[in-house]
This record gives sequence, C-alpha cells and structure tokens, in this order.
Amino acid sequence: MRKGEWPRYQARPYVCGAIGPFDPARLDVLARSGPAVRLVHRTPDAALLTSAPIRPYDTGTDAADSGERGQAGDSGHAAFAWGGRLTASAAPGGGLPGVPAGTGARPGWLSAAETYETPGLIDEPDEVILHTGAFGLDDVYYLADGDVIYFAGLIEPLLALARTPYEVNWDAWAAILKLTYPLLEDTPYRQVKRLPGASALIWSRTDRRMRVDRRAPRWVREEPFDRGVTGGDLVALLHDALAPYDRVLVPVSGGYDSRLLASVAVAREMDVESWTTSPDDGLDNDIDFARYITRELGLAHRIIPQYPEKYPEEALWAARRLEYLTSHHAWYSPFAREVHAAGRPVVDGLAGGPLMKNFLITADAVDAGTGASRREALLAALATGEPHLPVLGEAALGWMDGRVRAAFTRATSMLHGHRSELPLSVLHTRTARGIARSPVNLVGPEATPVFPFLHPEFFDAALSVPVTRKEGGKFYREILRAANLKVATLPSTNGALPHRRVPLRSNGPVAREWNHRMLLKAATIPGLMSPQMLDVVAEGPDALASFGSWNSRFWLRGLVLFGTWLADYEDVLGDLTPPWAGNLG
Repeated sequence: MRKGEWPRYQARPYVCGAIGPFDPARLDVLARSGPAVRLVHRTPDAALLTSAPIRPYDTGTDAADSGERGQAGDSGHAAFAWGGRLTASAAPGGGLPGVPAGTGARPGWLSAAETYETPGLIDEPDEVILHTGAFGLDDVYYLADGDVIYFAGLIEPLLALARTPYEVNWDAWAAILKLTYPLLEDTPYRQVKRLPGASALIWSRTDRRMRVDRRAPRWVREEPFDRGVTGGDLVALLHDALAPYDRVLVPVSGGYDSRLLASVAVAREMDVESWTTSPDDGLDNDIDFARYITRELGLAHRIIPQYPEKYPEEALWAARRLEYLTSHHAWYSPFAREVHAAGRPVVDGLAGGPLMKNFLITADAVDAGTGASRREALLAALATGEPHLPVLGEAALGWMDGRVRAAFTRATSMLHGHRSELPLSVLHTRTARGIARSPVNLVGPEATPVFPFLHPEFFDAALSVPVTRKEGGKFYREILRAANLKVATLPSTNGALPHRRVPLRSNGPVAREWNHRMLLKAATIPGLMSPQMLDVVAEGPDALASFGSWNSRFWLRGLVLFGTWLADYEDVLGDLTPPWAGNLG
C-alpha cells in the first residue's frame, strides 16, 4: 500500500488511536500518515480517531457526545465499536443492538466481540480496553512504544512511528510461503503486530501498566454437542441471518456455498443481483455452472471479465491492498473493484467449507489416534503441497517448517482436545487470516460483506453437527436439497470433472514477465530458493510456464508476493540476512 491509494472507507470507518500515556505529537504523526481522520474521543490515556463519525454504544450517562466529555478531561465510561458487520444491525445513532447509549448496560468487550464480530475501544475510570472481534476479521494492528500502544486498522500508518530501517519478520514470511497467510500476531515487520481475535490490550490507570487479555470465544467455551440438526434447520437459520437485508449482491460460482446463499435470498424474495468471475484456476467451471444456477433461480446474471494483459496490475493492487499478508486473491481484484460501484451489501460464503463439508479436514486428521498426530495431519492439509520441483533451499525449508509448526500449535492451542477442534482450527487460522481478506479488505471497506454462515445461531448449529456426518459432502447436499431441490442437483465445482480448460492469466506471457522480475528480487535472499529454482529464474520468464499445477502455482505466488514486498520496501528495510543463513553450506 506504500505506493498505492488508501481504500475508501464507506461501509466501515478507518480507525486509529492510542491507549496509555500517549505522546500527542506521536499521535498526530499517526493521524497524518493514513486516511483522513477526525478525533471522536480523547482522555489523557486514550484517543480514538476515525474517518467517519461514530458514536459510543454506551456512555454510562445520557451524554450524547463522549468526545466532548473526553476533551474536558473526564475519564468516565465510553464504549465504541466499529466493523462492517454492524452496518445492517446497529442501533440508531451507532450503538450496538440491544445496548442503546446512555442505558448503563455493560455487556463487556468479549460480548461485543463474539456477538457482532467487531473490534472496539472501551474507556472506563480504571482502565482502557482495545479489543478485536472474536475471529479478528476486522484488523487491529498496533505498535508498542514503552507504556503506550498506538493502533490502526492498517499497517502502513503505524510504520511512520517505527524505527527505520524496518526489521523483517521472517516468521511471518515463513507462514505466508508455507500456508499462504501469517499466524499469531505476525506481520511482515517486527515492530508492527496484529492483535489476534478474541484478544484485548488493557491499560490500567491504577497500576500504570499494560496487559494482554486473551479469551476463549463462546464457541470454544461452550463445546457443541450433536443436537440432531437437519439441513432444513440450517436453511431456516440462513433465512434469519439474511432478514436484516432487502437488496444484496450474491456472487455465484459453481460451488455449494454460493448456490445455497443465492437459493435462500431468492426464496426470501429479496432484491438480488448475481455476478460471477473467473477464479483463474484453468477450468472456468465457475462461469459455466453459475449460468445453470442463476437461470434456475431466475436471476439476472453478469459475468465480470478478466484480461491476461492486466494481471500484473491486478496482482499488485491486491498485494498492496492486503499489505502483503497473503498470496491469495489476485484473481478477485477486477471483481472487487466492480463491487465497489454496485452500492449493495455482498453476501459471502465465508466459513462454509469448514463448517459444512469438512473442507481441508482429511481422513488422516479425523482418524488420528493422538492430538499431536491430528494437528500434524491438519497442518499438512493446510500447507501448500509439493511443487513439481524443489522451490525453497534446504536450510530455508527446514527453518520454516519448524517455525510454522510451532506457530500453528500456539495459534490453535485453545482448541486442543475440543470436540470441534478440526473445523475451528481451520476457521481460526486459514479462514480468518487468509480467506477473509478478500471480502473484508478487497470488497470492504467500500462495500459491506455479509457473512450468513457466521451468524451466531447458524454458526452454533452447523458446528454441532459431527464431522462424520459431513464426510464426502453428504450433509451439505442435505442442506442444498432443503433450500432448493433443483439447484441442488445442478453440476458443482465441488465434485465436477473439468469441462473445458482455459489458459491461466497468472501464467500467461505478460504475467510471466512480471513474475520473473519479482522472483529476481526474492532470489537476492541467500538460500531462500533451491538450486533448481534459481536455475529456473536464470532461464528467464518463459521457464515459469512449467508452474501450471495447483501446488506449483501457490509456491510461485508466495515467492512473487515476497519479491513484490521487497521491491516496494527495499529502501527502508534493514538487514536482509535470513535466520537460516548460518546453516548454508
């Protein structure tokens, strides 16, 4: 994003601020280093600035403007929340549903986090709380400066407060290359961290110190039991999840999730538009199968075209917009930019795979005899598979394997032994850190993403269904039949054989030229690439044509993303000697 434009914060605000005894001059630097903001709340130990006015959902009084109270030095109670999921359900004036301002109702930060998946700031007489949503879908990044935490919804503004040159966080890049997304608090920079889901940073006014508060969200505390939920039950709950909306955009692919959501939206007689684009998977079954679905549902259907010659521009836009945190979603860029102009909430099937069809939950993981073997099997399923030739150097691969394994164990530690350990582990890592970036950061903040599968009642019900009922997609097919029997029987990308092959835009001539330039940057890191991969780079762009298989493509995209980051930040990065350098022969 350093060389790109800021997102337009239309559906949710950009937020930054500080907790603890902050330096006003440092806060001013932060405020001037990102999207335009205005002060909405300030006390000696807390400041909140936003790109659009937001009002507290609780002030503890009948005061209408907490900002005025804060400016006057009063450290009374004020609670703020922000996030796209509040758009359709927030109470009048910007409060949380059921907690109107001035009532004195104090639900606590975790209640707001797990019910509405929203981050927020709560300023109380004794302490100041900065918290995330329970999954952490809306980003909260922070930089620690002594006893002060400066925070923002983007990484880039916080870098203005970091020491230069910036220190590379190799743990983040290990996970991005191995899994396609980072884990824990990691970002590409050591100085800037990401506050994980269901976490809070708390400044105590009495003890004059900062502490971390990590909680288990509701679905971890209350282990689900098999309630005998049927497909029809889940369809009814999806109707409830979509009830607050009247006009929506439902992207339709050839898979289960989008056809289910489109079927429910049509059954509710909503004002629905349906669009499809190519996932750049070399097949384009999505476009063919989506036509069958939308025709059956009577929906007007629009195909968003993509052009091979524009791939570098699209990949660079996604990389900068996502602040280099995942190698996913370059193909989605032209679609997302069209969505920005549509003016409709976008219904997204986030979490459908892990919740309803055991996506990435292998038989090895289900049948594992020990917790350690179960986690090892799951990590193997989540990791990028074997490419057609060794991509990483042996020393780099060995170091990354160890670091990613340890980070994954820590990231899922609260789920160990849980009845729903497998789907929740996928949801709290891959879904929240990698896949959610598309609807949250590419579609949003210009448009509102709607996540019906994360609606609390639906989520709890789907999670209660044992993984054995979901094997092979049999339970999901039951849900689809309950929603629309005819649509359920149409061809699906979840089980289809290839119908027709199309060239990969990400491996076309223009893309290969750009990918090669980025690989040349990545190749400057000692030992990162294997000798075989270095030979490919030395041969030039056309040698990359061999990276057409699924696994090889993802390895290539990860290295290209790393090279893109190096190209954008090389003038402000510090020592680039990698941690495996001592093991090089």
